[in-house]
Amino acid sequence: MSKEACIKPTGTPPGRTQSEPHLLNIDQHTRNLAPHYYVSPEVLMRERQRVFWQTWQLIGPESELRTVGQYVATNIAGANVLVVRDDTGQLRCFRNVCRHRGAPLLDCGVGTVKRLRCPYHNWVYDLGGQLISAPDFGERGNLNFDDWPLLEIAVEAWRGLVFVCIEPKSTLLEQLGATVEEMQDEPMESVELVATERLVFDANWKIYTDNFVEGYHIAGIHPAFFQAIDFSKFETKAHDGLVRMTAPAADELFYRGRWLWMWPNWTLSLYPKGFNTSRINPLSERRTELLYHFYFTPDARSSRGEQLDTVARNMEVIREDFAICEQIQCNFDSNAYEPGPLSPRHEAGVAYFQNRLRESLSERS
Repeated sequence: MSKEACIKPTGTPPGRTQSEPHLLNIDQHTRNLAPHYYVSPEVLMRERQRVFWQTWQLIGPESELRTVGQYVATNIAGANVLVVRDDTGQLRCFRNVCRHRGAPLLDCGVGTVKRLRCPYHNWVYDLGGQLISAPDFGERGNLNFDDWPLLEIAVEAWRGLVFVCIEPKSTLLEQLGATVEEMQDEPMESVELVATERLVFDANWKIYTDNFVEGYHIAGIHPAFFQAIDFSKFETKAHDGLVRMTAPAADELFYRGRWLWMWPNWTLSLYPKGFNTSRINPLSERRTELLYHFYFTPDARSSRGEQLDTVARNMEVIREDFAICEQIQCNFDSNAYEPGPLSPRHEAGVAYFQNRLRESLSERS
């Protein structure tokens, strides 16, 4: 395992999807984030503005948005958005906020609509976001409908996945960085969505992220998983928006032995015949939701029952992390913790994530 993490160097040319390694040294002096990062409402507000609302956020599969009127409504760190296929067949993304009095147009979830109607006062918008009806405002000439379209934000599809960004500071490909090459040989476009899961737990989103990007905890928290891999060969590499963890199987393992985390808050874990994605979404400074999608390649030799069994086993592993994350949150809340050292062998991913976060929250950024 490498004792160093690679980070994207300052001044990387725009449009470049992979940079030459710039090394972040990790030694016994490298420290974990201070507790206030995990308990402060002010920190979360800065994260919303400088991290979540300025980066491309994974929404889900493009297959949920194939036909006119299909939509996905979701929340991005407190900001309600909706993605819809408009009447011309184009993907559009809007703030899920009526221009009249700020009510949401759609509940979170997926579905199909002909128009976007506010349930509060029945203002109606077409699928392109144009206001087409505002009851009891008198004659149409008394209110210029062209002045009140839905607020549009950026949306793009990549390899069958849909991403949106409220205030883009980079292109999607720039943010994906090393992930583009990492996934270039995977048949992402040929998979089909089999299941979705939403999980909520009482800990800061960074506590869970710190946990995901290292394998150091596997022996203590995931004993069955630990027995199924050759942990002596567990490797973590961090580079250009990506933390890549790998380990060969020592026993029967439903994973393929490759787990990915992408800046700032989504993951991808591979199976022999598919993969899952998740988005780590803060609900408050002490509460987080995980939004999972599970994909499998169509294969007559693999039954839906086997696929759902893989989903269930994966969910068991995920839930095993919640108790320790919540206990860590309690210790941070109680002012009982001072930042400890990060392992050069096992916590390169943690150092990489935390370094990127500090840079994003810096007053100079």
